[in-house]
Amino acid sequence: MALKITDTCINCDVCEPVCPNDAIYEGELIYEIDPKLCTECVGHFDKPQCQVVCPVECIPWDDDYQETQEELMAKSKRLQEERDAQDKEHDKEQDEDDD
Repeated sequence: MALKITDTCINCDVCEPVCPNDAIYEGELIYEIDPKLCTECVGHFDKPQCQVVCPVECIPWDDDYQETQEELMAKSKRLQEERDAQDKEHDKEQDEDDD
């Protein structure tokens, strides 16, 4: 299950940089979590890092997005593969620019 940020968020900006999947972003009023990118840190950490660092404990589980550990691990793997492919493409473009 993904996580969500409630309206008690104080916009302190500590959660965004600790997310290994870049699922946290600055919304219109408060930070938000993209459930398509949130893996609860499965595949990276034992506990969701946003929950660990949040000083006001405003990041509960989002009951609207139920996922098993296996689904979260598969999502984490897929996201990593996508990032690796993007990095590889970026490196290729840089090499072409250097020529």
